[in-house]
Amino acid sequence: MRPSQGRRRFLGAALCSTIAACGGSDSDDSGAATSSGSNPTGPVPDAQVNAALAQLDTLANNLMTATGIPGMAVAVVRGPPPGYATVLGRGLVGSGQAVDADTVFQLASVSKSVGAAVVARQVGTGSIAWNTPVRAQLPWFTLSDAEVSAAVTIGDLYSHQSGLPDHAGDTLEDMGYGRMDVLQRLRYLPLHPFRHSYFYTNFGLTAGAQAVATAAGIDWETLSDNVLYQPLGMSSTSSRYADFVARPNRALGHVKVGNAWVQGTGTMPDPQSPAGGVSSSVNDMAKWLAMMLGAGVFNGKRIVDAAALAAATTAQVQSSPPGGGDPAGYYGYGFNVGTTSAGRPSYSHSGAFALGAATNFMVVPSTNLAIVTLTNAFPIGVAEALNQQFFDIVQTGSIQRDWFKLYNDALASLAKPSGSLVGATPPAAPLPARALSTYTGTYQNDYFGPIQVSEQNGALVIVIGPRPLTLTLSHWDGDVFTFTLVNENANPGSISKASFSSDRVTLEYYDADGLGTFIR
Repeated sequence: MRPSQGRRRFLGAALCSTIAACGGSDSDDSGAATSSGSNPTGPVPDAQVNAALAQLDTLANNLMTATGIPGMAVAVVRGPPPGYATVLGRGLVGSGQAVDADTVFQLASVSKSVGAAVVARQVGTGSIAWNTPVRAQLPWFTLSDAEVSAAVTIGDLYSHQSGLPDHAGDTLEDMGYGRMDVLQRLRYLPLHPFRHSYFYTNFGLTAGAQAVATAAGIDWETLSDNVLYQPLGMSSTSSRYADFVARPNRALGHVKVGNAWVQGTGTMPDPQSPAGGVSSSVNDMAKWLAMMLGAGVFNGKRIVDAAALAAATTAQVQSSPPGGGDPAGYYGYGFNVGTTSAGRPSYSHSGAFALGAATNFMVVPSTNLAIVTLTNAFPIGVAEALNQQFFDIVQTGSIQRDWFKLYNDALASLAKPSGSLVGATPPAAPLPARALSTYTGTYQNDYFGPIQVSEQNGALVIVIGPRPLTLTLSHWDGDVFTFTLVNENANPGSISKASFSSDRVTLEYYDADGLGTFIR
């Protein structure tokens, strides 16, 4: 993560791509015995699974007590149909509303995996394929390279191999642009090598989903409901934010202020719904996981084609290099793919909203087990740690690592403010600014759109975005001013420079991809 990126709306690459310890084994525990003998993919004794289930409440309560997070719901699926669920915590601080198995949480980037099952279902019907060019359905879809624009497929976008830069388009969404506006502006972004690089993008994946929905002749949200949620009986699940808001039994997001968890302002992810807009309960997610364990079959009925689903959970691209004795991480189509600490193949995904959601599921097919943990707190690693602890006990009889410390340390950077002037001492004798009227006017930018710089009450202000945001500038030195910003991608304390020069101004916060210069 570049320092200027701040926190990202949906947890990129779902942590297993950023922490080598999520797969393989370190030298100090490589000899840990498994109850299945020398075959790490053999069956796990029922007694060992039962022992892990018996400890789950304690593990979850320990994490909640240690962190104080306001709400958590957990479900374990032991082969189809769902066989176990536990719920803990509260949904809203001070409200008295208790979390239960039907409490609806925002899934954030776990939505990618749920949506990949929707795509796999459509692939199974023959209406599209993972290798269908996006332009076959979206002829207007254009990237900055003509050959890539013509060749990029749904699978390329679902495996983050299009070449689009990391989290392309997320800042546009924060500014108030809708889905189509963002997708059409992706053409201005520089590209990394096509199919030879991995950069996690919410709106790239959303473009792939948009192509699938267009082929079906309906919107993505309705398609998801028709082909997945309704057939599985996921009656509390939706890809529309309005449905989440309307649920009386929902867990509202929380952030930490000082030592207290307080309700956040909330995240409305409709523009990139296929990447982060699903809301669901653990009861509903248990049905989805049962279908996943059943290779597309739920309660004896085929929901998703097995081959199309298998492609999604098969490694398509390396998402992180090997290191420290651990293997590389991989990404399929909407799923992280790797191995557990005991060497068993697994797939998973995490999700996070900076304004209050942290989720994770993990499936280890050889154990016939899956677990999902949903929380309504800023991401600090609780969901991932619990799921890893559970599978450690399933496979080896004991917890093999301090999983919470590993994840919590890796996520610490998400809370840091961004900007090159954070912590800097203002110049003792700054050069004076020119007359403020010298800087005023309308400045244009193809990617971000226009901004208006004006003078109000003796200070410069910038108005930016289709949902107008007014930013007050403070003088720093000469033609350099600063502004502060707080949103999903900018932590409290973030500082951006606004550097004027002749007929242009460069806004540091918006310049992560070299597109932050606006021309008057």
